[in-house]
Amino acid sequence: MLHDPAFWVAIALVLFVILIAKPVGKMASKGLDERAEKIKKELDDAERLRNEAQDLLAQYQRKQRDAAGEAEAIIQHAKEEAERMDREGRERLKASLERREKLAMDRIRMAEQQAVERVRSRAVDVAIAATGQVLADSLSAGKADSLVNDAIEQLPSRLH
Repeated sequence: MLHDPAFWVAIALVLFVILIAKPVGKMASKGLDERAEKIKKELDDAERLRNEAQDLLAQYQRKQRDAAGEAEAIIQHAKEEAERMDREGRERLKASLERREKLAMDRIRMAEQQAVERVRSRAVDVAIAATGQVLADSLSAGKADSLVNDAIEQLPSRLH
């Protein structure tokens, strides 16, 4: 066996493997450790990024809720303002219509008064004309002269 070259090749191979296995094992272990550390670092970064993303998502959801609440408040305020403006407009319109109605009623009353005065004036004119005609037809010339003279005599006392 000691003279057999296969024996010595086997021993050399075993020694070679023993001598190489330790440094190669260390290098493989070191490479695996570095790879594990790199993966751990990437996992930590991914966890940190996920937490940041969740925080950002929560912030945006709060902002969205706040914006929705603010939009609802703006809509409610706009509705209240529109109702107030509608109510004020109706009140102003009602007051304006009442003023116009009062003005129209005043004009109607004035027109009625003027019409009554015109009718009275016309009635007086007609009555005077009728009386003059009746008197002219029923009085004699002498009687008419005597009435005119009496009226002329009474005129100074009636003017003072």
